[in-house]
Amino acid sequence: MNATDVMEVVRESIIVTLKIGGPIMIISMVVGLVISLFQALTQIQEMTLTFVPKVVIVFGVLLLLMPFMLATLVTFTQELADRIIGMGAS
Repeated sequence: MNATDVMEVVRESIIVTLKIGGPIMIISMVVGLVISLFQALTQIQEMTLTFVPKVVIVFGVLLLLMPFMLATLVTFTQELADRIIGMGAS
C-alpha cells in the first residue's frame, strides 16, 4: 500500500464522515438559530427552551436519516474490506 492509496482511503473516510454528520449538524444549527431568534424577540431567557427542542429534533432527524447513514457506512466498510482483500491477494 503506497501513499496514494492511504490518501484515497483518508479522503473517502472524510467524505463519509461529512455525509453522516453534516445533515445533523446543519439541522441542529438551524434549530438553534431559530430558537435564539425567538428568545431575542420575546426576551425569554429560559435554558430549557434551547436544550429540549434541539434534543427532540436531532433525535427525530437521527431516526429519519438512520437508513441513509447505515447504508453509507456499510458501503464504505465493504469497499474498505475489498481493498484490504485486494492488497492481500497481490
